[in-house]
Amino acid sequence: MGEAIGQIMGNAVGVAISPVPIIAVILMLFSRSAARNSLAFMFGWLLGLIVAATIILAIGLDSSDTPSDAIGWLKIAIGAVFLFLGVKQWKGRPREGVEPEMPAWMASIDDMAAGKAFGLGALLSGVNPKNLGLTIAAAASISSAGLSGGDQAITVGVFVLIASITIIVPVVGYLIAGERVAPLLESMKGWLTQNNATVMTVLFVVLGAKVLGDGISVVA
Repeated sequence: MGEAIGQIMGNAVGVAISPVPIIAVILMLFSRSAARNSLAFMFGWLLGLIVAATIILAIGLDSSDTPSDAIGWLKIAIGAVFLFLGVKQWKGRPREGVEPEMPAWMASIDDMAAGKAFGLGALLSGVNPKNLGLTIAAAASISSAGLSGGDQAITVGVFVLIASITIIVPVVGYLIAGERVAPLLESMKGWLTQNNATVMTVLFVVLGAKVLGDGISVVA
């Protein structure tokens, strides 16, 4: 199990480094229903990852103790897509002095109901293409590790916890410290908004190289 956890750590960190969801949860912490909506978003995020990983594992990408060529080629494909997205993200970055554009739905966060916050969290974690690709890669590694059902569940739990740390920490920090963390959250939001394209470019390139390398090592 330790080897499987080591394999999925990079994928989990890649999910955790998601500027748009982090900005979304910070905006919720500045909204009128801060505690309710941020908790709903956090639980939606957790559920989205759990459901996505469980479904992928249930499909049974590979149940053998040794990764198959199919798993290798799947990881190569995911890695190549990430590298392509990294190049696309860099080319589409805002020019110097231009205010970065954020998704239009962020303007409605202040008036968002808890149910919509929950659904948004699930959508951004389990259906987001980057996160889904990383979850597929992680599930493939878990499935090919020859673990028992219990060990698979523990490994998925570790993946979800690490992948959610950047959502959990702001929410829990706000619930504990309240308005005292507001300046830090505001600073984080500003930095992530301004550097979203750069962060995502670096992330896609690093993760693409890693997943691509993992795939090549399987099929070579």
